[in-house]
Amino acid sequence: MSLLNISKESTNLSWPLRLKAYADLLKVRLSALVTFSAAFGFVLGQQSPAFSWAGLAGLVIGGFLISGASGAANEILEREFDGLMKRTQGRPLPMNVISVLEAQWFTIFTAALGLMILWFFTNPLTTVLGLSSMVLYVFVYTPLKRVGPIAVLVGAIPGAMPPLLGWTAATGAITYEALIIFGIQFIWQFPHFWAIAWVSDEDYKKAGFKLLPSGGGKDLNTAFQIMIYTLFLLPLGLLPTYFGLTGLNSGIVATICGVLFLAQTFSLMRDCSRKSALKIMFGSFLYLPIVQIAYLLDKV
Repeated sequence: MSLLNISKESTNLSWPLRLKAYADLLKVRLSALVTFSAAFGFVLGQQSPAFSWAGLAGLVIGGFLISGASGAANEILEREFDGLMKRTQGRPLPMNVISVLEAQWFTIFTAALGLMILWFFTNPLTTVLGLSSMVLYVFVYTPLKRVGPIAVLVGAIPGAMPPLLGWTAATGAITYEALIIFGIQFIWQFPHFWAIAWVSDEDYKKAGFKLLPSGGGKDLNTAFQIMIYTLFLLPLGLLPTYFGLTGLNSGIVATICGVLFLAQTFSLMRDCSRKSALKIMFGSFLYLPIVQIAYLLDKV
């Protein structure tokens, strides 16, 4: 039985369905990807011969809960808009699967638990950064989505925070290495966000979301900006090798992935089609984990 088949008047849910609703509220798959990026930063920053498994576990669990709470708070604030869009109208709140009050208490509890875990198992710097990321995502980025494409710039900051959190959890400091891995994920956000906004443009317009640059147009100017930000990933991807954070092999992998990613943007510039934007979107999903795994393997 899917959530789409549940009547809006339904109030008595079985525990399996309620758990599924909570999982949907936490955006489990997205939160898992965020947690992977945080774990990547932790392993990359771990210098001590005695690997801190407790620190990694605290980061993974606490980071997952904070990411999930951020997603849940976003769904609470955007529940009316989610109900207008085809891609989100099956979420728990638009479907009235769980009440807003229940979602609010669940989100507060999840966020508080995640912050406490980070505090006890990592360090105060990581906890403060995690809290700042959550506040920026929920209370700044979320309302700005209906204002204009400035939201993408703001959203790229919490979106790039996970590897930085991982690094600070391992080292207790923000160093130039931490800023490098933050910078790579920060720049990656732009072609990633804009490709999604291009593909989901019709849905986003129903909710009043304005994320595309160039006045919101699906045109050559927007495609060109996507290409430029993707182009920046080529030199950025080599910085970990240049500064000795990783070896040459990962630099080669990052360059190959960057070239393949960039090649997809030329197709979008040529035809400005949804199909080309869709390829960039899937390419962005592949680029980041492949490059981060390459960095990790090169360090190990």
